[in-house]
Amino acid sequence: MKEYIIKIISAFVIIVTVSCSEDTIDLEGLGSVKGTVVRKGTNEPLENVKISTNPASSTVFTNAEGVYQIDNIPSGDYSLSAQREGLLAVFEGITVLAGNEIEIVFEMDIETATNRPPTAATLVTPVDNAVDLPLEVKLVWSASDPDDDTITYTVSLRNEENATIETFENITDTTYTVSGLTYGLKYFWQVSASDGINATVNSTTFAFETANAPNNRIVFTKLVGGNSVIYSADESGGTQIPLTSVSKNSFRPRRNVTTGKIAFLQSVGSQTHLFTMNEDGSDVEQVTSTIGVSGFNLEEIDFSWDANGAKLLFPNQDKLYSINIDGSGLVLIYQTTGDLITEVDKNESTGIIALKTNDLDGYSVQIFTINEAGVVQNTVLTGENGAAGSINLSVDGNQLLYSRDISGSETPTNYRQLDSHVFVYNFTAMTSTDLSTDKPAGTNDLDARFSPNEASVIVVNTSNDGISAKNIVTFLISDLDDRTTIIEKAAMPDWE
Repeated sequence: MKEYIIKIISAFVIIVTVSCSEDTIDLEGLGSVKGTVVRKGTNEPLENVKISTNPASSTVFTNAEGVYQIDNIPSGDYSLSAQREGLLAVFEGITVLAGNEIEIVFEMDIETATNRPPTAATLVTPVDNAVDLPLEVKLVWSASDPDDDTITYTVSLRNEENATIETFENITDTTYTVSGLTYGLKYFWQVSASDGINATVNSTTFAFETANAPNNRIVFTKLVGGNSVIYSADESGGTQIPLTSVSKNSFRPRRNVTTGKIAFLQSVGSQTHLFTMNEDGSDVEQVTSTIGVSGFNLEEIDFSWDANGAKLLFPNQDKLYSINIDGSGLVLIYQTTGDLITEVDKNESTGIIALKTNDLDGYSVQIFTINEAGVVQNTVLTGENGAAGSINLSVDGNQLLYSRDISGSETPTNYRQLDSHVFVYNFTAMTSTDLSTDKPAGTNDLDARFSPNEASVIVVNTSNDGISAKNIVTFLISDLDDRTTIIEKAAMPDWE
């Protein structure tokens, strides 16, 4: 019996011993992994990076120094991963050995690191070195992105005259229309493509050249978006080209053939000033500054070129000034005894200056001429009721165009004219001839100017209701019933 008990106790000890031995093997089968996570390229420690294994064991996150450690990992083969939003996940194959500690350093890059840039844009139209293009050109190109990212484009444009580069940004289409170009100028354009991730990719550079300016001898105004805009046109009224910005109120254009310049009036705040520009609308320069152009009605005010285009004459209330086109040399050359000077026109060959004056309401009109010393020479119109104006001297200085409302109506509240006719006054015979005998009844002929050869007259014809559209009309002085409308909804013509 005693031997039996001894055998049972021995067996129990063996079992306990074996059990203790198996627990020790399990403990000795665990390993660990530690390391740091840094940003690729800078080695900046990365915090809050998720570190885990596959097959799964524990999951930990890096601390502020980018350090991590996973303990008690059963021995075996694993895929160790590092993951954080905005960064590319990184994986490392590891083998965990019992009782061993592995050290793994991860380098993580931004999530878009493998993103590919878009292709360089291929310029399509206008083709390289295209010529005779209009002042508004549609640019077309093509491009693609290998990752199908959204591409935005920037168009760069410069011309051969200066180093200024215009840029048009955030374009999402593969076309863009550039406007406001200058005649007879070579331009260079390039397109940059960006996917918002990679560096911008530039296209090659193409060139194109705009057409030479047409010989538009007529300038006039049209209302666009509430502002008066100056245009030019050929003698048939075709090829109409805007010369001034629709964002500014510009009016009363006057060409000077000698200089190739156009002088005009433009609103500057609460004042009106004289400006000049090239015949294509470029090189705009302000002439007056300290003293502007003013009178009873800005739509009636007119000025004149002088000194072969070196000077301008303009009215300011009861005074007539001369100024150089560069803004220097402001001189008072004539002053009335109280009436307002509204219009002026000078004949370069004779030196004679024609003036139109009126009272504060635009009436009590006088049209007369003075010499350069300010001495009155001839009185063309005085003592007549109603509105009058539109003065224009002939090339030889022997005739003067003007308009007059023969109805004699005077309505100071709206300056309405009921039957305005155009007359030509002959200084030798001292007689006036009516040129509007065949104008439509109920209309006014206004803003009269001689044609360059003085065989014709250009006028604005409009209903006497004061609100209907204005049209520019021409007719031969020798054939008054042959009236031709050349430009509709336009005003203030000049024909040089």
